[in-house]
Amino acid sequence: MEITKPTLLLNKDIALRNIENMVRKANALQLNFRPHFKTHQSAEIAEWFRSAGVKAITVSSLTMANYFAEFGWDDITIAFSVNIPEIPEINELAGRIKLNILIENSEGLEALQEQITRHIGIFIKIDTGYNRTGIEANRTPLIDQLLESIQKSPLLQFKGFLSHTGHTYLANSTHDIFSRHFDALLKMKALKARYISDWPELLISLGDTPSCTLADNFDGVDEIRPGNFVFYDLMQFKLGVCKLTDIAVRMVCPVIAIHNSRNEVVIYGGAIHFAKDSITNIDGKQLFGRIIIREGDEEILLDERNYLYALSQEHGILRITPKDLHYFKPGKLIEILPVHSCLTANLMKEYLTTDGDLIKMMPFY
Repeated sequence: MEITKPTLLLNKDIALRNIENMVRKANALQLNFRPHFKTHQSAEIAEWFRSAGVKAITVSSLTMANYFAEFGWDDITIAFSVNIPEIPEINELAGRIKLNILIENSEGLEALQEQITRHIGIFIKIDTGYNRTGIEANRTPLIDQLLESIQKSPLLQFKGFLSHTGHTYLANSTHDIFSRHFDALLKMKALKARYISDWPELLISLGDTPSCTLADNFDGVDEIRPGNFVFYDLMQFKLGVCKLTDIAVRMVCPVIAIHNSRNEVVIYGGAIHFAKDSITNIDGKQLFGRIIIREGDEEILLDERNYLYALSQEHGILRITPKDLHYFKPGKLIEILPVHSCLTANLMKEYLTTDGDLIKMMPFY
């Protein structure tokens, strides 16, 4: 397939290796592995997980849960606190599959009690420091209240406590990742110790790629739900979570123009392709991607003084050192390692594999 516009290139071999490594780790640590599919959002890529023995999955929306249910996935956790207006659709899906949803307040639970008509699993969402959603682990009076209400609801089955330690993405070092993970671990273990006698089958579920990749201490945890690991990206590389050779996706973009006076190259590939997540480059500026050049069969990763440094809707601007400008000319295809593979994939909605196959993602609804 000839590439003429921004295209998300996927190395299947690297993705399969990433999947196999995480499956092997979960098995070695005797953890349930419920990978998050929001990163790849593809029924075809999901089959790579199924072939590796995965049977239960995590998604980030009811829409995504319905999409994967259509392809035979029948044990799904929606890792997003219940959206009350969607409860009628939750009923419909729960009639077809084993479905788990999240609550973090009495209003969501009360709406479920009033409207739910099917058996569903309930996780209480715990905030272990990310400060996005969830109940702080020390708010046990509220947790007690929720559990008492769940116990009185014949259609609601308490599954356990779930947390996303997303603040590991904000860490300054791998040591900081371990520290944040261990802090989350202590909070979740304390909850388990408090409630296990009354709820002997409760699960502790954690999910973030940095911790699940680097850490080996999951004492008290029953289930992990990483997602980004299937592709990784520059954000994970900068955190020390992966190597550049573990990154399975890259954007292929045509060169549009060269501006020698400014040491800049314009590419066809902007914010609607990459999103606007960035990391800080060695010069203190925002970096939106690292540049790879192909010269014949040779693949050249340019150093960090050459990078994608600005994005508008369709345009990307590369800052290039004078000695490396000769690599670029209008019409040439270059490759960019993305900062955040999840958002880049979500925008692109399809992959071209290095074997030349086109893989579609779940459609827009």
